[in-house]
Amino acid sequence: MPAITTLKRAAHRLRKYLNRPVITALRERALPDAASQLALTLTYRRLAAAGAGLPRLHEVGFQAYSQTDEDGILLFIFSVIGTADKKCAELCAGDGMECNTANLIINQGWSGLLFDGNPELVRQGKEFYQTNKATFVYPPNFICSWITKGNVNALLAENGFAGEIDLLSLDMDGVDYWIWEAIEAISPRVVVAEYQDIIGPDKALTVPYADDFNAGKYPTTDGMPNFCGASLLALTKLAKRKGYRLVGCNRSGFNAFFIKNNIGEKEIPEIAVADCFKHPKVLWGMKHRWPTVKDCPWVEV
Repeated sequence: MPAITTLKRAAHRLRKYLNRPVITALRERALPDAASQLALTLTYRRLAAAGAGLPRLHEVGFQAYSQTDEDGILLFIFSVIGTADKKCAELCAGDGMECNTANLIINQGWSGLLFDGNPELVRQGKEFYQTNKATFVYPPNFICSWITKGNVNALLAENGFAGEIDLLSLDMDGVDYWIWEAIEAISPRVVVAEYQDIIGPDKALTVPYADDFNAGKYPTTDGMPNFCGASLLALTKLAKRKGYRLVGCNRSGFNAFFIKNNIGEKEIPEIAVADCFKHPKVLWGMKHRWPTVKDCPWVEV
């Protein structure tokens, strides 16, 4: 079974945790706690109920367990649009300790279904949630599996996720586009999807589908895979076919947020794809990383 951890994720975690145990490191971090997040949630709700001006997504981000400021953005979104069942699924979650669903599970009491293809990362994640004082009573279901178009719906349904859920997070560094296109078992109200920002805003491209796609076989830059995933325009076109609108991205410009149409459209409006290509990291990647893979076998969608 191929490992789902790419060179990017492995290098990031190696730098961060090389000199101390992963779980200990996370417990020592100064994190926004559940009480402060609850207060912020109630503030957003009061503003929305009063019809007052709400902040934009790029103004509300903070990091608790996410890679950058996704935790704050998700808290804002669900404070404004509300929740249906507080269920979240993440493909792929790594060790589950630095991902888009961890804060919801730990600080906001959500039920989680996490997947990763690396057995050691899944073992670490299970240990973390089983010993965390906020989740040990009912830890998220953490499944070791390599996700494909052929098995994704069965894996979701077999583990109790079907129909409407609140959140789907996609961070596969691979065939993300094709997996989202294939998902029918669940209907998430919000989707967070990592996109390949180096492609820029004007091309609707994705890697070709393969069950065993491995970004490590292609050029990388400083450990970051360059031939993987899909452009934001490609994901946005897919999102529109599925009934979603693009509402923003994280501060570093590689995770996009989509909300189902007819939910919170006035409070959290659609934005243009080009609005997500302003960060210096993104501009640098378009200039220096994109040329290394522009002639790879991208698929236009």
